[in-house]
Amino acid sequence: MDNRPIGFFDSGVGGLSILLEVQKLLPNENVIFLADQANIPYGGKKKEQLVEFLTDAMKFFLSQKVKTVVFACNTATVYTIDEMRERFNLPIIGTVPVIKTISKITKTKKTAVFSTPATAKSGHLKDLIEKFADGVEVITEGGSNLEELVENGNLDNPEIGKVLERHLKPLVKNGVDAIALGCTHYPFLRDKIQKIVGQKVKVVDSGGAVARRLKEVLTNNKALSSRKEFEKYYTTGDRNRFERVASELMKRKIRDVNHVEL
Repeated sequence: MDNRPIGFFDSGVGGLSILLEVQKLLPNENVIFLADQANIPYGGKKKEQLVEFLTDAMKFFLSQKVKTVVFACNTATVYTIDEMRERFNLPIIGTVPVIKTISKITKTKKTAVFSTPATAKSGHLKDLIEKFADGVEVITEGGSNLEELVENGNLDNPEIGKVLERHLKPLVKNGVDAIALGCTHYPFLRDKIQKIVGQKVKVVDSGGAVARRLKEVLTNNKALSSRKEFEKYYTTGDRNRFERVASELMKRKIRDVNHVEL
């Protein structure tokens, strides 16, 4: 047993969608969640910037004595995880679009990944598609400004619906019947997305897969926790704003939020 915490990283509050799935599967685990809101959005950043941000984040997690780190951010994963694994001797679990899943469930053989613009054009995603989507068309669609809209915490903002319709309706017209959400902010918009694409289109995200992979890694390393003692939240941005938005998204009061400079 190992009661040290797991570090969760995201550019903002989107990674809470991953944390929710992990806490369903592994309720005894202690948590340190870090949101790099001073540098959000990650979707438009260059790789060199992201590597710098994630290096600082990993150093922070090491100072907190975490046993494993989860990159609860698709953009951070596809652009930095290989380098971070080389630099740091710590298990790092990434979050990537579930290409294998949508390739298995599609009937039209037309699918899509709906992500940030940066993830949509990444070489890592292209490699995943080549590896897991043989014989299946995968359209990569980058959602403009959605990351920032979710960060504001007002999921009823009419602008969200406008952006979703602009990006999703053409996919449906093109015959897409399975969509992988490739940004951890997007599962909080699942109901809106499903309403636009219709019930015949399957919408899936990475949360369950990440949680299962984390459990596998902890089990293999004999590092499962015996009891939950704490969950702590840190942001490089405004801690009061993070607390407000996170509490809305998690549907429970989030406390112990601290500001940190990386």
